[in-house]
Amino acid sequence: MANNITFTMIKPDAVAAGHIGAILAQINKAGFKIVAMKYTKLSAEKAGEFYDVHRERGFFGELVDFMSSGPIVAAVLEKDNAVEDFRTLIGATDPAKAAPGTIRALFAKNIGENAVHGSDSDENALIEASFHFSKMEMFR
Repeated sequence: MANNITFTMIKPDAVAAGHIGAILAQINKAGFKIVAMKYTKLSAEKAGEFYDVHRERGFFGELVDFMSSGPIVAAVLEKDNAVEDFRTLIGATDPAKAAPGTIRALFAKNIGENAVHGSDSDENALIEASFHFSKMEMFR
C-alpha cells in the first residue's frame, strides 16, 4: 500500500548557496504539503547513522563529511504518491542527467553535492521521517 509522505533534506550545498526558499517554492508549487520541517545540523555521528545503508560503499566517509559540513533543512512532505512524485520533482542524482526544471537540474553542483535528498521508497520515507521528527512534530 502506497504511503502519502516522503522525507527530504535540503543539503548543506544548497543551504550555503541560499537556495532554501527557491527549493521550498518548487516543493509547494508541485502540490506537496509540508507537515514537518526544521533547520538543523547533523553531527558526523548522526549523518553516519542516517546513511548507514551506504557504510560499505567507497563514498560513505565523503558523504558523512559533506552532510555534517553545514546546516540542512529536514522536512516531511505529504501528497498522494509522495515518494514517486518527489523523486520526479528532484530529478536524477547526477544533475547533468536530471531533467530540465527539476530541483537538481536547477540547484545541484554535481553528483556529490546534489542539493536535496529524497526518500527512495515508502518504507524508507517512514524510517527517515521518524529519524528526524517525533510524531508530535509532524502535523498531518
